[in-house]
Amino acid sequence: MTDHNSLNSVENYDPYAPAAIYGDVEDRTDAQSEISQGSAATTARSLRITRTETKKSLVDLGLGKNIPMPDVTGPPVEAPIFPEEYTLETSTGLVPVQTLQSLGRVKTLASEAIGSIPEEEKPQDLDPDIEFVTFLIEDPENPHNWSMAVKWIYTFLLSMLVICAAYGSSCLSGGLGTINDKFHVSSEVSTLSVSLMVLGFAVGPLLWAPLSEEIGRQPVYFISFGLYTIFNIPVALAKNIGTVLVCRFLCGVFAASALSNVGASLVDMHNDTRGLAIAFFSFCPYSGPVFGGVVNGFISVGTGRFDLMVWVNMAFAGVMWIIVSLIPETYAPVILKRRAKKMRKETGNKKIMTEQEATPMTFSELLNNNLYRPLKFVIQEPVLVLVCGFVCLIYSLLYAFFFAYPVIFNELYGYKDNLIGLMFIPILIGAAFALFTTPILEKQYALICKRRRPTPEDRLLGAMIGSPFPCIALFILGATSYKHIIWVGPASSGIAFGYGMVLIYYSLNNYIIDTYAKYAASALATKVFLRSAGGAAFPLFVTQMYHRLGLQWASWLLAFISLAMVAIPFTFYKFGAGLRAKMCREDYTAYHFEDEDSKDEISSSS
Repeated sequence: MTDHNSLNSVENYDPYAPAAIYGDVEDRTDAQSEISQGSAATTARSLRITRTETKKSLVDLGLGKNIPMPDVTGPPVEAPIFPEEYTLETSTGLVPVQTLQSLGRVKTLASEAIGSIPEEEKPQDLDPDIEFVTFLIEDPENPHNWSMAVKWIYTFLLSMLVICAAYGSSCLSGGLGTINDKFHVSSEVSTLSVSLMVLGFAVGPLLWAPLSEEIGRQPVYFISFGLYTIFNIPVALAKNIGTVLVCRFLCGVFAASALSNVGASLVDMHNDTRGLAIAFFSFCPYSGPVFGGVVNGFISVGTGRFDLMVWVNMAFAGVMWIIVSLIPETYAPVILKRRAKKMRKETGNKKIMTEQEATPMTFSELLNNNLYRPLKFVIQEPVLVLVCGFVCLIYSLLYAFFFAYPVIFNELYGYKDNLIGLMFIPILIGAAFALFTTPILEKQYALICKRRRPTPEDRLLGAMIGSPFPCIALFILGATSYKHIIWVGPASSGIAFGYGMVLIYYSLNNYIIDTYAKYAASALATKVFLRSAGGAAFPLFVTQMYHRLGLQWASWLLAFISLAMVAIPFTFYKFGAGLRAKMCREDYTAYHFEDEDSKDEISSSS
């Protein structure tokens, strides 16, 4: 550990450097006073003072022996002893491992708390001379300290990035006929241009989510959206359908960074407003495809050019690529890693680092966290599969609408792609209504938190309100799909669907995070994988289903499936605790973790 009174050369002294390097204001004042005296002895030595936190200062900040569960967006560290590193602000910005050990925090204790490491694989404790970097008090680099105006500007821009990615997935659905004519293929083949990009959404997060935890959100957005923008070029200039399909899949892989990382970026910035920001974000993955259908229907009919739809998509992606490249890094672990690197260079102390640097995960551990565990959850966690199944159905129904509406409105009213695209606007209206509902749900949840300790089931209120609406929408769509009924009838079904869609996604997303808090990132990866797989599959058979079953019964079949899924949020709300106890392999909730800490405190005090 760095000597609190160690001195280095005066030439390196910077009166504007942070207190983490030179100490607090009082220390810097003393140092400057000694410099002004011009003492030769002082000049030969140094006036730089590196201060660190003490056991008392950490206790005053609320730290103790018990190690809290890492935050959802915390970095991949096996058995961390200092998960507060990325949220805690200290006066010096340095917390020695030796001081944490004096509080009783050691690797063996952390691994026992996690309970997932065999006895023979328990990690060795850390070098006591290591000093962990934290944010300073009111640190301007801490995203949580940014002004509310800045946070919401970045929230809006990042949400537009999600809309951009989702827009690209459906941009060709408004003009599949142009693909058929250009490449002389059937509608089943041209439909793959949509399905394969959505399938890319399932693969991409397995790459971009863990990479963002190593190099940061901003570099990942820059790399992935740069590639997404570029790979639109071979799609537009393709000479054969194979090039289109391969590059559309790669476009999905690259654009998936927005779907997997933007929610985490919003959590990086927001504290009390986190729920509202996530609610706003929930609107984007589902509204983006709708915009794609509306805009490109007019391009298809007006120009008949397949490539123009792709160029417009490329322009949208390129603008968002430039904008997102200007947004500063929001991921606290990466910000602190950069600061630690700078401090090591300036002080010469190689043991200043973050806990992620001190305990790097092996390649096999990263594979387990980001690939194996999400896939294992599909088999091992029926609670997660049921909840994700509902999310998957809603997402799949959205893409089903893109292929059901052309059949319905073309057969009944002879509409072309431009007018069919306008029929998607009610879905946006319904989604907007849901945005006005979510703040009310957030206030209700806040009231519950004040009265008692919340449970994951308290997050299901939005899903219970929203779950009947997709079913209602599909029954309306089937009942109004007759020539003698004006187009307003089937189009109005989109309002109910859009409203329920956003509420369900918003609510179940929070439920998954609270239920699987211990492995929230893996659980969310499972959700993205299943959701995208469903979204990719539905377009492949919806058109044929409507032709063979008829306009009414095709919609009603989907309505009955949606009706069966309505039971999921109500069942889990009433019996959730018991079902989780029986069906989950272990209690993953943060509340269980807190209970274990309470038991430890009681046993230690007795």
